[in-house]
Amino acid sequence: LALVRAWSPDRPPSPVNVTVTQLKANSATVSWDVPEGDVVIGYAILQQRQDGQMQRFIREVNTTNRACVLWDLAEDADYIIQVQSIGLYGESQASKRVHFRTLKETDRLPSNSSNQGDITMEGLDKDRQLQTGEIIIIVAVLLMWAAVIALFCRQYDIIKDNDSNNNKEKTKPSSEHSTPERPSGGLLRSKKKSPSVNIIEV
Repeated sequence: LALVRAWSPDRPPSPVNVTVTQLKANSATVSWDVPEGDVVIGYAILQQRQDGQMQRFIREVNTTNRACVLWDLAEDADYIIQVQSIGLYGESQASKRVHFRTLKETDRLPSNSSNQGDITMEGLDKDRQLQTGEIIIIVAVLLMWAAVIALFCRQYDIIKDNDSNNNKEKTKPSSEHSTPERPSGGLLRSKKKSPSVNIIEV
């Protein structure tokens, strides 16, 4: 009896207020409380499907976390969990068994409306708000890029028109210089014709 009394106080008490929140099709979050004044250095979670097809044991040491995410769960399946506190000299007794059921992929809320469902719904609403804000930012950036491209194209057309007008003005003087050559060519032709006329008269 003396040994039992000396050893039993060193073991932490069982966790209390074990709850399951943030239920989804393939994951859930388990949280619990530890009575004050007890030294707890970790936790252990026993997760088991109610049909007995799968069992998982999660153990974390050197942590003060009071919550754990259960991952890779089967959708629309029943699970049972128990939590133990890990102290310096051993583990506590397992907590009371807690039952929960994962959601279907198409479901948003658990079948039983409770605070857990409210937490899940709030998380979904926050995700939707974040997605809506991201879409608005992306659309605004695209519109700004479209305006910049349109302004660039407009400036490019103005520069192109100015260049074409300058080229036209440069080509006009060259045509004026070429016009005096025509009468000279005409004079040369007339000179060539006059000898032929003289030959006919002779």
